[in-house]
Amino acid sequence: MTGRKPAAHAWVFKQRFRAHGYGWRGSSLAVARLKEAAGEITKVAKTDPVLAADGAVALMERLWPCLQDIDTSSGALGAAVNRTLYALIPIVIAAPADPKTRGKWLERLYQAVQDDGVQYLTPVEERWGEIAVYPEHINAYADQLLPLLHEVWSEDSPGAFVTGTDICLSSLLAAGRYGELHEVLGLRSRRFWGYDHYGAEALARMGHIDAAIAYAEASRDSRLRSYDDRAIDAFCEGVLIDAGRADEAYRRFGPRTAAATTYLAVYRATVKRYPDRDPRQVLLDLIEARGSRGKWFAAAKDAGFLDIAVDCAAAPDAEPATLIRAARDFTESEPHFAATVAVLALQGLLHGQGYDEPTATDALTAADHLMAAAENLGAAAWAGEQVAALVNAPIAVHRQPIQQAISGWLRSRSQP
Repeated sequence: MTGRKPAAHAWVFKQRFRAHGYGWRGSSLAVARLKEAAGEITKVAKTDPVLAADGAVALMERLWPCLQDIDTSSGALGAAVNRTLYALIPIVIAAPADPKTRGKWLERLYQAVQDDGVQYLTPVEERWGEIAVYPEHINAYADQLLPLLHEVWSEDSPGAFVTGTDICLSSLLAAGRYGELHEVLGLRSRRFWGYDHYGAEALARMGHIDAAIAYAEASRDSRLRSYDDRAIDAFCEGVLIDAGRADEAYRRFGPRTAAATTYLAVYRATVKRYPDRDPRQVLLDLIEARGSRGKWFAAAKDAGFLDIAVDCAAAPDAEPATLIRAARDFTESEPHFAATVAVLALQGLLHGQGYDEPTATDALTAADHLMAAAENLGAAAWAGEQVAALVNAPIAVHRQPIQQAISGWLRSRSQP
């Protein structure tokens, strides 16, 4: 790869990322500054990729010195750092820098890793072999760290840790030194997916698909199921898809792998990964695999599977506020659905459902949407009967104010 040295540039973010730049409560501001810095670097990358990569390295080496005083207990800052790194690492990898320039970047990043107090730069370490690009750089870091890793893992001393472990393993993987990689991984007394994924990836790259999956499966740890299991599932799914075994990938792992902030996003991500599968069945499989049926209401509604949405709305963990909004939105286009959902929302409100403490106003809103939908169906009398049955049935004790409000609503509807 040919390239050039980065030009001089007055980066704005450098003024905002100085040592001890933020205090204990500086998380929100730091998150905003990280987003700005990533945007600044990404913009430069469109016209000068080498300069942008140099800027990315400059930001990476400033992370710990600048952010070390911030309270990170909420997790927001750590998530923002990861987002920033995932956006910038590809810029560093792709930059057409010459070996000398890239070597300098690696030296700076290696020192930053050594100084990193909370392992902000773990994503950089995990992709070190890709960032190094040139075989001489890749092998140099593998050779530098491998003897120390051998020593520490052979002794199996409790608490012993080699700073740069991921750098070594990533470099061995990128260099195609699979035998040495598996040899050093085999020295440990217990499995850990954070390191084992390099060994599993090596097997996959050698074409040993089933062996790679078996290796990954053997790394499951019951103490870390909420995190490692999802990552292992995603790895195995990806290996099978890449091998042309998509049906097997879906059957074994598909409904469990997608990670997103909403159930709707999980559904969409899964459908996108498996475009040849029936979207309706995908939704049903997700509900079966992940549970929490009521939480899938929005996914079913937005996908157009209203019968599934009704089934979800009837579950005890359905959120009444979500159901009320759906009743409002579908009053004209799908009045039967809207009326059914409104009844279920009222039922949930009276039975104690809802994350936030619902108010009488919420219940009255649901009742109004129910009646509007019912009138569109010519079924106003039916709607009144449904509401009467709900308020006369047993309810959660702390929802008596809601019951009283709905009773008053019924009385007002019956007056001429």
